Amino acid sequence: MGSAPDTSGSDTSASETADPVPKLRLDELLEELQTRLDAARGTRDRVHSLLEAVLAVGRDLELAQALQHIVEAAVTLVDAEYGALGVIGEDQRLSQFIPVGVTDDQVKLIGDLPSGHGILGELIRHPEPLRLSRISDHPASYGFPANHPPMGSFLGVPIRIRGKVFGNLYLTEKRGGGEFDAEDESVLATLAVAAGVAIDNARLYDRARQRQRWLAASAEVTSSLLSGSAEQEVLDLLLARAMEITGADLAVVAVPPAGTGELEVRVAVGLGAEEHRGLVLPVEGSLMGAVLRTGGLVVSPDVQKDPRITAGPPRFRGLGPALAVPVGTAERGIRGVLLLARAAGTSLFEEDESGPLLGFAGQAAVAMELAERRRDSEQVALLRERDRIARDLHDLAIQRLFATGMTLQGATRFIDHPEATDRVLRAIDDLDETARTIRATIFGLRLRERGPAAAGLRTRVVEVVERAARALGFTPALRMTGLLDVTVPAEIADAAVAVLEEALSNAARHAGAGAVDVTVTAGEELALRVTDDGIGLPGGGRRSGLANLADRATALAGTFTARARPEGGTELLWRVPLPGA
Repeated sequence: MGSAPDTSGSDTSASETADPVPKLRLDELLEELQTRLDAARGTRDRVHSLLEAVLAVGRDLELAQALQHIVEAAVTLVDAEYGALGVIGEDQRLSQFIPVGVTDDQVKLIGDLPSGHGILGELIRHPEPLRLSRISDHPASYGFPANHPPMGSFLGVPIRIRGKVFGNLYLTEKRGGGEFDAEDESVLATLAVAAGVAIDNARLYDRARQRQRWLAASAEVTSSLLSGSAEQEVLDLLLARAMEITGADLAVVAVPPAGTGELEVRVAVGLGAEEHRGLVLPVEGSLMGAVLRTGGLVVSPDVQKDPRITAGPPRFRGLGPALAVPVGTAERGIRGVLLLARAAGTSLFEEDESGPLLGFAGQAAVAMELAERRRDSEQVALLRERDRIARDLHDLAIQRLFATGMTLQGATRFIDHPEATDRVLRAIDDLDETARTIRATIFGLRLRERGPAAAGLRTRVVEVVERAARALGFTPALRMTGLLDVTVPAEIADAAVAVLEEALSNAARHAGAGAVDVTVTAGEELALRVTDDGIGLPGGGRRSGLANLADRATALAGTFTARARPEGGTELLWRVPLPGA
């Protein structure tokens, strides 16, 4: 039998020529599978990171923390070097800007944070996702300020809350030098939706806390009112709580004195308060005057540049957003105006802050009304006491003086010595003069005038001094002698009150005094003297407004002098003759 042919060599050769192709295809398939697995794993990890970020921002109830965490999550998700969240204000500019990736030192070197120009403003004007390979290529870009880190690639998406754009997320500089892609945009848009929900929840929580704080403050003020606290104490408490809750840096309360068409600043607390105390402002040309004209709240984005403020000295340095509300209602009468202002560069007053503030300011009106009713009650009690004193003087003192005079007059015929008779007659004359003085006093006690002078000159002088104490920071010393309510005619009394108001206002604004003395004397003339221990008169020897005091004296045939005191300070002396003296 012949041997079978040897085919092993040919089988080996065929195997060697057939195996490489399936092996290469298998390697390619395995490599492609690995790539897809890596991509799937990357997508899974990114989705997992996105879900973690959504859950993280959703847990924040404090608005400031929520905004910060949203930016940090955005930077991590799209692998950006820098990120920021800009909150859009009522004026369609950025009211807040929260950056991530920039150090505090860099922020200081850059200066003011963006307000919404360039690419940032483009996203405000057109709230749609915006992706750029280079920021400088966009027509709206106009470069960066000095000391700003270089930024190339850009990705921005809007954050919407209940259909309204709340702000924008800005991401720049994709790590590794690449560009942001469609997947980055999709991830960031998804985070923006979750951010909108988280921000809305944080705002609702913040509003609930604010309402709770307003209610607690209202209860505190109500307790103070019911306990009989003085008007000034209640107003001070109101301002303190209003500033604390709204984050204001200045609070001012001004009242409109009846029939003057002006506003007098009653209380001022906070940044630059000394520039407001004692001011008398016209209704036209002031922000608080605009409240009186409209009867509602007035908002200003920048109180330093508000065109409605044209009257009065510069007084809002370092301040920006402001809000003024009426104290009282148009139906029951506006008793004053409350103004709150925040430091320049801070957030504007939002609409949800004005509602509680209007109700809170209404309590200031209640405080003023209660104080007025209390003053009226005290005035009625004072008048009743005056009537009692007048009756006692008339029924007892005058009758006894008259009886004593009659007794002495009858006894003169039993006196033989001429000098003794003369002395008794002089005593009788003194008794008659004393009786006339008491009658004049009784007339003054029973005086019932109507209008501005109803309280009498003495009371009006006391009221002027008490009002001046708020602007001076202390109560001036006051001395009054003579029959001010009886011998001083209404015209002279009105002029004297105006002179005293002007003199005390000058002392509060210009003198820098630590003590002020007021003396009012009625005899043959009405003399009004005001002295202080301040800086004295300026080099020219006169101060603005003193000419008015001299004119008032001249119009009543009187005199006015202003001089520097040797021991320091100023002395003003206003004298007018009294008729019949």
